[in-house]
Amino acid sequence: MKTEDLIQLLATDAGTMPTQTIEHRFAAASVVGIVGAAVLMAGLFGVRHDLVETMAQPMFWGKLGFAAALAATGVALLRRLARPGMGFGRALALVAVPPLVLCAVATGALAQAETGERVGLVLGSTWRSCPFNIALLSVPAFLASFWALRGAAPTRLAWAGAGAGLLSGALGSLVYALHCPEMASPFVAVWYLAGMALPMALGAVLGPRLLRW
Repeated sequence: MKTEDLIQLLATDAGTMPTQTIEHRFAAASVVGIVGAAVLMAGLFGVRHDLVETMAQPMFWGKLGFAAALAATGVALLRRLARPGMGFGRALALVAVPPLVLCAVATGALAQAETGERVGLVLGSTWRSCPFNIALLSVPAFLASFWALRGAAPTRLAWAGAGAGLLSGALGSLVYALHCPEMASPFVAVWYLAGMALPMALGAVLGPRLLRW
């Protein structure tokens, strides 16, 4: 049997898999990822002491909204990648929307800032640790997302692994925002995305090895 015929046969079989089954697996993976990241954050970093006051700042909700939107688009992408032979559709384009919006906001903030302030807006005071902290908090969601994918039948294994890394990085950054002292959009645009890129790259490498069936 040719590879194309096998994929078509598997795609037909996968079409009979209830959509809710895949959704439930990714929902469970997301819950595990958030809870696991929260436990790690509480044990390693703690919640920022002025969280209640910080909640009055729009950028606090902007960070949460960005991470939540990216996680939602990541789930939409993974739902397609979990089924053999299914194209990306609009899911891949939707994934790019939250980063593009954030980068546009960050560019506007840099344009309005004085020249001497721009480096500080990008680097903040935690640029050395932020990406690695996000990557660390993404570990529970990373493991749970790979578990969810192994219960499906992905054929684009590198893409599926990268998608799992995207979701886990987004959930890790969502939780990390409760600790992070940085409130400048240029900082978030650079270092939050860098933190998400780490599990994405790892997922792309591990996907063909761990998701093979």
